[in-house]
Amino acid sequence: MTTATPEQLFEAEVKQADIDHHTPTAGAMTGHIVSNLVVLSDKLQMAKWYVKGMQAEQLKDLFGKLLHQAYAQKDALGAVLIDEALVTPSTQKEFGEYAMLEENGQNKYESAEWIINDLVHDYDTENMFVTRAIKLADKEDRPVLAQHLIGLLRDNNHNIARLQALLGNTPREGLDEEDDED
Repeated sequence: MTTATPEQLFEAEVKQADIDHHTPTAGAMTGHIVSNLVVLSDKLQMAKWYVKGMQAEQLKDLFGKLLHQAYAQKDALGAVLIDEALVTPSTQKEFGEYAMLEENGQNKYESAEWIINDLVHDYDTENMFVTRAIKLADKEDRPVLAQHLIGLLRDNNHNIARLQALLGNTPREGLDEEDDED
C-alpha cells in the first residue's frame, strides 16, 4: 500500500476545495467564514490599537473583547469542520483567497464612528456567508455544523446591535435595502 506524501495530500485538498467552491458546500462556505474571521481579527486588532477620541478607552476594551471572540470563533469553527471530516483553510494564502472582508492600513486614521460603522458592515457581510452555510449544512444533513453556525449568527447579530447602538442606530439601520416607493 502506497502512502500519500504531505505534498500530495495538500494538492488533493486544494483541488477538492476548488471544486467545492464552484459548487458551494457547507464546508466551502464555512471556509469563507473562517477566512473572514482572520481578516476581522486583524481589523479588530488595528481598531483596538488605533482608535482615538473621547470614548477611546471604552472602545479599546470593546474591540479587545470582540477580538478575543473572533479568535475563539475561528478556532472553534475550524475544529467543527475537522470533526465533520471537512477541511478548513489554514494558510495566509487560503485566507486571502477565501475572505470577502477587506482590510486597509489607512483605516487606522479614520474616526471612531467610521471604524464602528465599518465593523458593523463586516459582521453583516459575515452573516451573508453564515446564513448560506446554515442552509447548506441543513441540506447536507450536518446538524452539528448548522447548530454551531446558528450560534455564530446569534453572536454576530448581537455584535451588530451593540455597535449600531454606539452609532445611535437601530440594529438593522443602514444595512437592509429599503424598498423604493415609485
